[in-house]
Amino acid sequence: MRIANLENRAVLLVSDEHGIDVEAASSGRFGPDLAGVYERWEEFTAWAGNLTDTPADAVVDRGLLGSPSPAPRQVFAIGLNYSAHAKESGFAQPDTLPPVFTKFLTCITGPDTAVVLPEGGNTDWEVELVAVIGKEAKDVSAADAWDYVAGLSIGQDISERLSQLRGPAPQFGLGKSFPGFGPVGPWLVTPDEFRNPDNLEIGCSIDGEEVQKGRTSELIFSVPALVEGLSQTVPLLPGDIIFTGTPAGVGLGRNPQRFIQPGETLVSRIEGIGEMTQMFISAGN
Repeated sequence: MRIANLENRAVLLVSDEHGIDVEAASSGRFGPDLAGVYERWEEFTAWAGNLTDTPADAVVDRGLLGSPSPAPRQVFAIGLNYSAHAKESGFAQPDTLPPVFTKFLTCITGPDTAVVLPEGGNTDWEVELVAVIGKEAKDVSAADAWDYVAGLSIGQDISERLSQLRGPAPQFGLGKSFPGFGPVGPWLVTPDEFRNPDNLEIGCSIDGEEVQKGRTSELIFSVPALVEGLSQTVPLLPGDIIFTGTPAGVGLGRNPQRFIQPGETLVSRIEGIGEMTQMFISAGN
């Protein structure tokens, strides 16, 4: 099952271009907002699984898509979760739960957006697999963790490195939460849609040049391991977003370093989910 946020309405996709409005098809039982759907995720998926012969009544305009989880109460981001990225960042591979920080909700957007570059900054890219929680998880084991995941999406943990790394201590949350710095999309794909949700090709390109490529099987801590580790400390709530970490190839780790310039276009992709596009513009444009 794939579910999208089309103009703040939950839509079940039958193709990339057409879908079924959830509120209309359920006669008001579910929807229109996706946040409410996640609160009743198991009930919703049981209903959706029996939805047959329902005609598509929504045209999917990608310019109108929002984040597939538009109102998470918690947004977690994981650092150094690929060995090669830890190395290019100058850190040892973590052997316990990797660094965890937050991206603030106001940076979360839909999949195809224009992003204003902060003045005087060094803005970097970080394509990531995103997991959205489907039911409250506390003290969950990795073996059971997929039962608590509503689905997967694509995320970009866009990062302004000067703000992020400015002393006396790093400001990860602020440096990664400028407006538009958390695009997610284009939709949510439930785990059963993948042959193996733990092994997906992931990558991104700038103006057609591939800058990151890897597989989510290279994650040091997989999605189930992250759900287990995080839920030992805090309850994970329906609709919560987890940015799971980025593979090697970020601009900060290059020699010479490279950062996003006005006019460049970033395309992020994950196997079995799709792609999303960010165009970057100067402040004041």
